[in-house]
Amino acid sequence: MTRLQGKTALITGAATGIGRAVAERFAQEGARVVIADRDGEAATATAAAIGAGARAAVMDISDESSVAAAFSALAADGWRPDVVVANAGVQLFGHDAPAAELDLDVWRRTIDVNLTGTFLTVKHAVRAMLAAGGGSIILTGSPTGLNGEGRDFTAYSASKAGIHGLARTVAAAYADRGIRVNTVVPAYTETSLVTAISSDPESRAAIIGRIPLGRAGTPDDIAGAMVFLASDDGAFATGATFAVDGGMTTI
Repeated sequence: MTRLQGKTALITGAATGIGRAVAERFAQEGARVVIADRDGEAATATAAAIGAGARAAVMDISDESSVAAAFSALAADGWRPDVVVANAGVQLFGHDAPAAELDLDVWRRTIDVNLTGTFLTVKHAVRAMLAAGGGSIILTGSPTGLNGEGRDFTAYSASKAGIHGLARTVAAAYADRGIRVNTVVPAYTETSLVTAISSDPESRAAIIGRIPLGRAGTPDDIAGAMVFLASDDGAFATGATFAVDGGMTTI
């Protein structure tokens, strides 16, 4: 398991959940990993748990100065990333709502982190990769950005739809300079982000009932797909959307 040997990967939102699982799997595959998270203490703990091939970076993806400073510091230390996973995001359960009921502040907070934050991560990843001659960028999408799955989550769904469009545009713009951009779309995946669903048996059963494989996703399910896209095995994949959703998009 050394498909990422010699590569350096930065994963945002990597202190917990899907991001942490991806960082752990990348490290197992031989990569050096940067645990980028706005929670510096949690990022440091995750990096320590992974071991010598990991380091923490405090990064608030909604703040360009924070993103730029993190990328600059990594480059100065010889940790310029070959792979960037733009995974960090928020879902404001109890606040996000159908459009007519949605507070503007909730919309702005969600877009600032999920869409603008992903854009800023991609922007500075592209700059770093242009200097290095190429690389792989992987975005975390959502079925809510593709279909009516998120009808009660207007801001979140819109932010994820924007991410899908961003990935295709950046892939087209930089393919001739060796930069690949793809989106992985998990179905309902049980992490701390979705405690509002996982702690409610009725809500959990309803969403799992729409997954043909009959179970929730796990962070490890997503990590395997991202290893492929980060590795040379995925060298001909760009601008694509990879559903890892237990068949959810087939119904």
